[in-house]
This record gives sequence, C-alpha cells and structure tokens, in this order.
Amino acid sequence: MRWRRRPRALLRSLWSRFRERLSRAPLQRRVALLTSFAVAIAVAVTGMAGYFTLRLALYRSLDSELTAVAEALSGRVASNIRSIGGLTEFTLEAGNFSVAVVRADGEVSYVPGEQVHLEVGDTELAVARLHNGVSARSGTDTEGRPFRIVAVPLQSLDNYALVLGRPLDVTNDILSSLWIVLVLFGATGVVLAGAAGTAVARSGLRPVRQLTAAVEHVAQTDDLTPITVTGSGDVARLADSFNRMLATLGSSRERQQRLIADAGHELRTPLTSLRTNIELLSLDTTSNMLSEADRRDILGDVTAQLSEFTSLIKDLVSLARDDQVAVAPEPIDLRDVVTAALERVRRRAPKGMSFDVELSPLYVMGESDDLERAITNLLDNAVKWSPPEGTVRVYLEGDRLRVADQGPGIADADLPHIFDRFYRADSARNTPGTGLGLSIAAQTIQRHGGWITAGRSTQGGAEFTIQLPGATTLEDLDELAPPASEERAGLRVPPAQRPAGVERQPR
Repeated sequence: MRWRRRPRALLRSLWSRFRERLSRAPLQRRVALLTSFAVAIAVAVTGMAGYFTLRLALYRSLDSELTAVAEALSGRVASNIRSIGGLTEFTLEAGNFSVAVVRADGEVSYVPGEQVHLEVGDTELAVARLHNGVSARSGTDTEGRPFRIVAVPLQSLDNYALVLGRPLDVTNDILSSLWIVLVLFGATGVVLAGAAGTAVARSGLRPVRQLTAAVEHVAQTDDLTPITVTGSGDVARLADSFNRMLATLGSSRERQQRLIADAGHELRTPLTSLRTNIELLSLDTTSNMLSEADRRDILGDVTAQLSEFTSLIKDLVSLARDDQVAVAPEPIDLRDVVTAALERVRRRAPKGMSFDVELSPLYVMGESDDLERAITNLLDNAVKWSPPEGTVRVYLEGDRLRVADQGPGIADADLPHIFDRFYRADSARNTPGTGLGLSIAAQTIQRHGGWITAGRSTQGGAEFTIQLPGATTLEDLDELAPPASEERAGLRVPPAQRPAGVERQPR
C-alpha cells in the first residue's frame, strides 16, 4: 500500500505548494493564471469530447459499411465455401479489405494465395457458434497492422461466420491529424486566454492600483486629495468610499487645526495678562513698590483672569467632546430641559432681571444634558446683553424655542459669523466670555437634527430661534423615532430637510 500512498502524498504536497505560491502572487498574475487554467480545462474537455465523438462516428460508419459488404458477400461465400466464393487476393486489394471464414469448431479459412491474414478471435467464433448477431471490434492482421473487423453469420450455412476487415490506416491518420489540430489550437487558445486575462486583469484592477497608490501617497505625504473615480461596480464604490473617508479626514483635520489655532489665539491673551500680573506681584515681594490698593486690584484681575481661563478651557473641552462623541438619545420633555436651564441662569443673573416664560409641550429624542447646556448658553448670552432691569423672553411653541433679550441686538455685519468659534463682535471685545457659547449651542442643536437662527426681536434685542424635530405627545414621538442606526449616528437628519443657510441668517 505504500507505493499507492506516496503518489498521493506527492500530489498533495505539490498542490499545497502551488496554492501557497499562487496566494503570494500579485492579484493581476493570479487572475491571468486562473483564466488560463480555466480556458485550458475547457479546451481540453472540449477537444477530448470532439476527438472521441469523431472517433466513434468514424468507427460506426466503417462498421456499417463493412457489415453491409459482409452481408452482400455472405451468399456468394456460402455457395463456395472452399474457395471463399471465388474471391482472390487481387479482388481483396482492390476493395482494400481482408476476408476469412470461421467455423464453430475454430477452423478458419482464408482466400487462396493471401499472404497476410486477419487475426480471428473469440468474438468471431461466438458469432459462428450462435449463428446470430453481428460483432465489430478493432484488431490486427498477422503483420500487426490495425484493422477494423466485423463478423456476420453465413445465411445458408449453420456454424459458419464471415469475417471481414479493413485497415484503419486512413481512419487513424484522420484522428491523428485531428489530435494535432486540437492540441495546436488548444495551446493557442490558452495563450490567447492568458493574454486576454492579463489585459482584463490589468484594466479591471487599475482602480485598485490607483487606490493603493492613493493610500500610499496619503501615508507618505499626508495629502488628502481624492482620487478620480471612473466606471461603476464594487471597485468604483470602494474608491468612492475611500474619497468620502478622505473628505471626512480632511474635515476632521481642518476642524482640529482650526480649534487648535483659535484656542491658541484666545488662550494667549488671558495667559499673557495673567503672567504679567504674576510677575508684578513677584517683583513686589522684594521691592514693595505696589500699594495695598494696587495689590488688591492686581489680585482681583488675577482671580478674574483665572476664572476666564477656566471657563475657556471648559468650553474648549465641551466643544472637542461634541466633535467626537455621538449622542445616546432618549425621549425627553423639552419643557423640563428649558426649566432646568432657567433655574441655573436665574441663580447667577443680576437682581432685577426678569424672565417671561411660556412653554408648550414638545417631546424630542436626544440627550438632556447636551440640550440643557446649549439652552443655558443662549440664556446666559441673553442675560449678558440685557439691561439690569430687562426681561428675557423664553417661548416654546410647536417645535420652535425662541430666546429674546432687550439688548442692543446683533449688527447685520456680525450675523453671518455669530455661530463661529471664538467670534467676538466689536461691541463684545470688552465683555467677559469665550466666544464659544453660541458655537456650542449651534453644534448641539444641529447634532440633534435641528437648526438655529439668529436675528432681531420685535423689541430691538437679539432673538435666537431653535427648531428641533419632535412631537407634542410621547405616542406621536414613538412614530417619528428614527431607526437605531440613525440614533447611533447622532439623530442627524438629511441636509435636504434643513433650511439652507439658515444657521447664519436672520429670520
């Protein structure tokens, strides 16, 4: 059994090595090899089927012809069994066949004078004994030449069969020529298929090579230029997804760079002032050049600057968190959120400040903490710009929340930039604040699928309007709730459902 196992083990080893080398080869080469292999198998199967079909057809045709001739000669041979019907070697050569008569006891008679005879076998002997049926097979003569041999029973003599044979030289020449043609054309087809497979692989994998080159270019140069997408199909969709990823990375990098640049610019001023005051206090410990009143003023400035510095860092952390963390939405009553924000703002608002509040039912999907922080920023902004005895109006009607103050309002030149990070109008340069509150509010509202606008109220002050998708009852909110995939994505609605450009335009 070992001699059987060794070839199998050798074949498994060769196949394993072939698969390993094929898996390591480039994709283009693999496609070309697999295409050539598939075409080679198809050509081989087709060629073999054609070859054996033609061989069977030629043999059947030859058998039919020999059987017809044998049946025609059987009567003549039966009338003169000793001389095989008077046939001569010249007659056999003219007809290109050989004749013999076999008896049931195994005696074989040949044409007188014939030097080369057919090799008669058991098949022909069986026809003589049964005296029924026709046999056909491939055999040889006494010189070893291939013959096609048929045997038919003699019509008028029992226990005799007439054997007729014709050389297969012509038939075998035809089959040999066919085999050569099939091999040549098959090899040509395999070569052409390999070339076509290589061309198709090169053309089909061009987007993959472009995508690979683009990835390598991004890794080496940090250049996020999108690649050109041509055609359609899976590779084109992959390239399109890659371009969207590049756009997202570019946008994220731009936001990060802008945040770092803006933060550095805004942190520089309070940090410089704080450093100056601390250096003055440090020098005063040895020189005593500052009066007690000046020292108290400087310490007061340091305390205020630290408070401003802390507030700025807090807003930066909040803004960075909003850029990266998606909300985990839940059904909330917006009236509770507004009420909590109002309680927080009332505690730090100046005495005499009043709030005119009207809240209608509105249920939304979102994070109450984020929405409360956004609304608190709007209320703080309204309190900051309102006069000491002013009134801040807070109206929640339908899906709109309006916050209006009685301050000087927003200049038309500042409206397009009011929600930009760190933007401070000329009139706000000397007022406390980080310039991030409105930006945080706008970003939070947009992340919840809504929008925010800034404009002038009927009383001359600023008015901010928030729109959030929601419903007046929890039952209606359940019907409007987005799928889980959209919830995980942050409840964003398609841009087509938002008013174009309204975030920076007055109502």
